[in-house]
Amino acid sequence: MLSSLARKDLMVILDNHISKPGWCCSDNDGNGFFGDQYFQPRVWIEGLGRIATMFHGVPNVVGVSLRNELRGRRQNVQDWFRYMQEAAEAVHSANPNLLVIISGLHYDSSFSFLIDRSINLTFGRKLVFELHWYSFTSGRRAWRKENANKVCGNVIDEIMNRAGFLLEQGYPLFMSEFGGDQSGNKINDNRYLNCFLGLAAELDVDWALWTVVGSYYLRGGKNEFDEPYGVLNANFSGVRNPDFVQRLSALQAPFQDSSEDTARKVIFHPQTGLCIRRKSNLGPLQLGPCAETETWKYTPQKTLMITGTYFCLQADQPGEPAKLGTICTNSNSRWDTISDSDMHLSSKVENETVCLDIDSSKTIITNTCKCLSGDSSCDPASQWFRFITSSGSGTKRPAL
Repeated sequence: MLSSLARKDLMVILDNHISKPGWCCSDNDGNGFFGDQYFQPRVWIEGLGRIATMFHGVPNVVGVSLRNELRGRRQNVQDWFRYMQEAAEAVHSANPNLLVIISGLHYDSSFSFLIDRSINLTFGRKLVFELHWYSFTSGRRAWRKENANKVCGNVIDEIMNRAGFLLEQGYPLFMSEFGGDQSGNKINDNRYLNCFLGLAAELDVDWALWTVVGSYYLRGGKNEFDEPYGVLNANFSGVRNPDFVQRLSALQAPFQDSSEDTARKVIFHPQTGLCIRRKSNLGPLQLGPCAETETWKYTPQKTLMITGTYFCLQADQPGEPAKLGTICTNSNSRWDTISDSDMHLSSKVENETVCLDIDSSKTIITNTCKCLSGDSSCDPASQWFRFITSSGSGTKRPAL
């Protein structure tokens, strides 16, 4: 199997999921934390060393994830440091070519204990931290019961406080699990994914989606269990939701490349996975593939200039297409990010505040800003845009 994956240029990460086979996970399944019924640390560390040795010299096996979603009443920081450090060293000693991927606490949703204390290993550049996050990670009802901008802002703050700070410390952060119901009918998942995809693009993190499979022979005692989070449909004959696959493709291309100037920005639309571009010098702006878009400069005067030109983005009356112009000192040429999500781009036209939006043809228009506060039934996704630092390289990387 590994050789077949290698022929398709697919890299493999070995993942220690649970010790006793079964559907994962719960606080009381005996697999959650060191010392649980089925999770003996010494046996686990020895097993990781053997697995790392087994795959020595297999070039497309690139890393080992030490343990999936630590959890349960036993979890504590002292044991986390003790055993995760020992396991990391065991893998490194057995196979120094492998990345060592380390999960946090609370179902791999928190590394906050690393804010004031560093992990101590004999190696550094191979260390990767992984994070899992779903619509239900911060509460199962918030996305339906509260204002979407407020919830999105809270979730982004929570992700950054629990794990995003590791990027600022210079560590790689791997979003090794995220996903949602592919039917498109779940408000929680739809709103979460619109929020999360904007953050993932901004941080330019590597990721792995749960899941590809469309169904299971047996899950939870049920035969032919349909997997609503699956990219493939239940009989594996096609893609369950082509629009979502299109959105994901935007994240397959790295937005940032350290070998190039990264001061430029693209304007990303998470709901579609596309970016703002122009079809002609002064023609209407539309959404298109991010690898083919212009890059923008956000000036101290809060104007959005197309890099290398004198053109700036200008707002028009509600419902009308946004424009490009060269007189960039009027109020309709100044843009602010507003709302708790920080993803509404607003300007003023004759003292009326308007926000960027899209119409049914994916043309960029301006409209009355919506869902800024209050109403939980309002969906702001069409007006969510995010500035993404980009080198403009557009080089594809393989999906995991």
